[in-house]
Amino acid sequence: MKPMTYLGLVSMVMALPGLPPALAAESTGMQQHVTFASGGIGASSQESLRARERDFNLKLVFTLAEGDYVADVAVVIRDARGHIVLQHEASGPFFMAKLPGGSYDVTTTYEGRTHLRRVNVGQYLRTEQFRWPSNPLTDSPAPRDTRS
Repeated sequence: MKPMTYLGLVSMVMALPGLPPALAAESTGMQQHVTFASGGIGASSQESLRARERDFNLKLVFTLAEGDYVADVAVVIRDARGHIVLQHEASGPFFMAKLPGGSYDVTTTYEGRTHLRRVNVGQYLRTEQFRWPSNPLTDSPAPRDTRS
């Protein structure tokens, strides 16, 4: 029996009846009574997540310094006592969580480089952007339009 390729698996998931393509590219779940969603690869996934923003109070956006989106970012959120309330690898450049109001330490790691930031969340959506420098060996930032 021939092993299934990644592309074959993705094609099967995308072809499942009743499963919109945007949801196939997103990851949702719950840990420690905290709901979360991540994704944003492709326009339909971005639109789907944008439509759900009102359900969350923390949004993380992951980019290179030039502004190009990145995925596969490890996210760890700790409460004020240092306990992990959520740990997830974001499947796209957007990560959202619904946390109880309070102060949290958010750690994000991309290609071995880590950011640590303290954030305060409340009733309304708070957006935090995390940027990493480009790695010329692995990243191909899109050229910027230099016309004035």
